[in-house]
Amino acid sequence: MGKSEKTERAKERREKRRQEISLLRTIPYSDHQRWWSAETVAVVTGGNRGIGFEISKQLAAHGVTVILTSRDHSVGLEAAKVFQEGGLNVFCHQLDVLDTASITEFCDWLKENYGGLDILVSDQIFGLSILSVSFNSQLYFAICHMGSNFVQLFHPPSILQINNAAVNFNQGSDNTVEYASQVITTNYYGTKNMIQAIIPLMKPSAAGARIVNVSSRLGRINGKRNKIDDVILREKFSNLDTVTEELIDQTVSSFLQQVQDGTWESGGWPKTFTDYSVSKLAVNTYTRLVAKMLSDRPEGQKIYINCYCPGWVKTAMTGYAGNISAEEGADTAVWLALLPDLAITGKFFAERREISF
Repeated sequence: MGKSEKTERAKERREKRRQEISLLRTIPYSDHQRWWSAETVAVVTGGNRGIGFEISKQLAAHGVTVILTSRDHSVGLEAAKVFQEGGLNVFCHQLDVLDTASITEFCDWLKENYGGLDILVSDQIFGLSILSVSFNSQLYFAICHMGSNFVQLFHPPSILQINNAAVNFNQGSDNTVEYASQVITTNYYGTKNMIQAIIPLMKPSAAGARIVNVSSRLGRINGKRNKIDDVILREKFSNLDTVTEELIDQTVSSFLQQVQDGTWESGGWPKTFTDYSVSKLAVNTYTRLVAKMLSDRPEGQKIYINCYCPGWVKTAMTGYAGNISAEEGADTAVWLALLPDLAITGKFFAERREISF
């Protein structure tokens, strides 16, 4: 079988799965499946735009009370207003996951007003992050600033200036790590900060509380095209007995040190969108680690944590050049958040199916 034929068959399989999921979304949850009510509280970070916006919409449409967070409060309020005008129970609160004081203030507010939460969907796109966009095999980079209603794509070489940040975009297969520190800090440490702060606020429930981390296949440990070359490190990350928070932190710190030293290209890191891939590898591994740490909680106090890859979604962050809609990209997050009798934790999903780390 030739390469083109394999590609075509893979495309057909993906399309078939998309149609299957589209059909599944039309089937309502039965009364005995609905473990949630209007009293169920879901927090969606980055919920004012893109996939986070659609996740908020779908959860609220199922009858969940949604608190969407936004670094820019005014933008978040506008997003919540859209939902409220449609009769959905959605509210907004300012949150910057890179600011300890902001997290503390949010958690205090959440506890005082709602007594905690049942669901956390962590869609960390706060601050500055470099994202990949593809047009006819040409790779471009886009920069997204949370709190803005837009992301502009430029055919490189171009410079985009947001909040006094100037960025050079590289053409073709160039792989910039100029903003690696912001990418790692936002995607990994921002996610970790939020999880650590929110776990004590998760409400006891017979159905179990849920955490869903939005991640990426680019962060897979043993991906065929985009894995770490260091076999020993891959084995450590693959084995939950050897995974620790210190190992994850040391790995991303080592990467950032090599970026600073200018030696990262010989460090055996993922070859595609390196900083983003390393950040999502850290998120995926941390998800598994937290699942292990929470596994011995008694019935009624269970917390299930999983991550998923939404795919290449048509949002402002990809210049609407993705191959699936935001509705489709949000589907697996909502499915995991509401799954009846969820006893799955520490797993990685895409298109409502478990995939390997």
